[in-house]
Amino acid sequence: MFNNTQNNQQSEEHLDMNRIPEHVAIIMDGNGRWAKKRHMPRIAGHKRGMETVKTITKVASKMGVKVLTLYAFSTENWKRPHDEVSYLMGLPVKFFNDFVPELVENNVQVRVMGLIDQLPAQTQQAVHDAVKDTAHCTGMILNFALNYGSRLDITLAMKQIVDGVVDGKLDPDEIDDQTISDHLMTGFLGQLADPDLLIRTSGEERISNFLLWQIAYSELVFTDVLWPDFDKDVFDHMILEYQHRDRRFGGLDTTNRGDTQ
Repeated sequence: MFNNTQNNQQSEEHLDMNRIPEHVAIIMDGNGRWAKKRHMPRIAGHKRGMETVKTITKVASKMGVKVLTLYAFSTENWKRPHDEVSYLMGLPVKFFNDFVPELVENNVQVRVMGLIDQLPAQTQQAVHDAVKDTAHCTGMILNFALNYGSRLDITLAMKQIVDGVVDGKLDPDEIDDQTISDHLMTGFLGQLADPDLLIRTSGEERISNFLLWQIAYSELVFTDVLWPDFDKDVFDHMILEYQHRDRRFGGLDTTNRGDTQ
């Protein structure tokens, strides 16, 4: 768990701009608790969280991150109260209407993965318009996981692979890790599909059905900061923590600090 004490310890350190993670994924958690602490309705936390998305998107883009994947709405989130779900479905409309001009200005391209066709028509339209309006941008990819679940992602990929085998387009003996990666919803990201760093806010230390295949060798950082309070300084500290890690991908430690996995 990454906490404020560690934040203070790293306050004098500087980021190594040559070691910025190319793909950062974030489980944005704690909106409801942020609102409850302030005796406000949960939707107030989601509204504030939307402003945090704008802030961190611009920070990550300027830092040199190539892909920022945000867990916006899971396939399990439909279980939440109807009024909250309705509000969450309306957020993309307001978010993209307000933020797309800034995204274009910052050369950020919007992509969305998940079962988009199951979303309300207005939400679908807002998503499609944002993707279309930023398609020409060549900078950071802001990738929203919306109505997304990793087990479903893997299941759908397996079905596509089976169909390919049945149709004679795939040889079963040639199916490998890359085949599976290519058929997942992150396949369009190519070599950037697997996050270098996964962050979860709010103090929870679980993955919650997010990018289960893709994070096999990601660095995981958990912080007790609630998402609406997550700002540039906290994000910088997350990147510093990542830069302190020794990524061996199952190989040996080349820094003489050990020889175990």
